[in-house]
Amino acid sequence: MNTLALGPSWLDPDHLIQTFGPIGVLAIVFAESGLLIGFFLPGDSLLFTTGLLITTGKLDMPLWLMCTLIVAAAVIGDQVGYLFGRKVGPALFKRPDSKLFKQENVEKAHEFFEKHGPKSLILARFVPIVRTFTPIIAGVSRMNYRQFITFNIIGGVLWGAGVTLLGASLGKVEFVHRHIEMILVGIVLLSVIPIVIEYLRARSQSKKAKANGDHVDQGGHGGHDAPGTPNPPSSRGRHAKR
Repeated sequence: MNTLALGPSWLDPDHLIQTFGPIGVLAIVFAESGLLIGFFLPGDSLLFTTGLLITTGKLDMPLWLMCTLIVAAAVIGDQVGYLFGRKVGPALFKRPDSKLFKQENVEKAHEFFEKHGPKSLILARFVPIVRTFTPIIAGVSRMNYRQFITFNIIGGVLWGAGVTLLGASLGKVEFVHRHIEMILVGIVLLSVIPIVIEYLRARSQSKKAKANGDHVDQGGHGGHDAPGTPNPPSSRGRHAKR
């Protein structure tokens, strides 16, 4: 199957699967689910392509077994992220930026977690970048472990097995075979829509805040502190283990 390269060849789902096989798929799912360096990996399109290749016989692996292993890799990845977050704690918010780490990604995941609570572990599975950092933020916030593992498993099943089965189901459709490049591009576009919406919302709020700040300064009542890095979540926050 020839697919349209969505960026570098080493990030193309078909190339990754053909090169590394099922083990590579599981490694990528694990890394993207809870390792800081996994945020850029092609999770959604990779799972969809995996299901499609299995149903067309181009990947020799039982579908049920692949889905089970993918779910396990996703759940274990989130588990590692959670434990890492608990160990690092608020210090994560003071970590300097690097080529593979951006503080803004942590802050976005923190906002997402605070907004949606425990269910963010399910919703974040379908949002690139955010799905990598959310379990880590859950650990930093010391979310109740029983609650975490419950939502972790639900999210892992819905995302890991769900997207793979979707690829397997649509892989039987002739239209999908003929337009697989368009389908994969569509998946990528759909997955980044939440990020675009969040970016536009944050930009709008920033402009409003700046306008209000200018108004206060002109009125001679500028007594607010200068904006800075958001405070990290308290280790005894509202999601903390009691």
